[in-house]
Amino acid sequence: MADSHELTFAGTRETITARNWPNPEARYTVVLVHGYGEHIGRYEHVADALATHGAVVYGLDHMGHGKSGGDRVVIKDFEDVVTDVHTLVETTRAEYPDLPTVVIGHSMGGMIAARYAQRYGDGLAALVLSGPVIGSWSVVDQLSRLPEIPDTPIDPSTLSRDTAVGTAYAADPLVWHGPFKRPTVDAFLAMMATITAGGSLGELPTLWVHGDADEVVPLSGSRPGVEAIEGSNLTEIIVPGARHEVFNETNKDEVLADVTHFLDRVLRST
Repeated sequence: MADSHELTFAGTRETITARNWPNPEARYTVVLVHGYGEHIGRYEHVADALATHGAVVYGLDHMGHGKSGGDRVVIKDFEDVVTDVHTLVETTRAEYPDLPTVVIGHSMGGMIAARYAQRYGDGLAALVLSGPVIGSWSVVDQLSRLPEIPDTPIDPSTLSRDTAVGTAYAADPLVWHGPFKRPTVDAFLAMMATITAGGSLGELPTLWVHGDADEVVPLSGSRPGVEAIEGSNLTEIIVPGARHEVFNETNKDEVLADVTHFLDRVLRST
């Protein structure tokens, strides 16, 4: 597995902890954007696959997540998180100014990555969205209408057909195992509306990967969001039988190979 080290920087609201997987022979840079309630440490195997393919990889724990500062899972405005991601992207460019940049986001991270592409897409070589929270998300729709948010965490069994993934998730002390927070629910709804209204990604090469058995972020909710932002260069891969975390599924090697094959095609044309 590729070696990594931590770094910190001043985010928009909190001190942000990030991680870097160096690669002295890198052909491109990747910034990984994790999902709700988790942290970038769950992406070691993704970073390793990308490093083997020729990437230098970075990722951050969002405010209120993992090792970063802030009240747990409280995000009042996702535009601030997008700005934090951009700060990290700028760090990668300062260190590797001649390499193309790719952003890969999962779930909530897919939402953040999609908005990042709307704001800063001119500086990207490619975008990868995995099970993105765009379009509509029934979870937050329902929670927003309740007078009090119940203490109902994400069911680990819905993440992957590999039961070891759910077991590790449930035992991970850096994962949030409590309820959603009201400010974050409101921020989700606001950001999804912003992305839908934000327009096409133009010619940016974009890969959308989604499990067709995803119960956490259902395919039917995300598809309208993808259609709202898709430009002229969208590749769609719907993984049969896969649950929410396609990068942690029983066929994860195949899914990650699909990602690197997409990147090969894109990078050959840059």
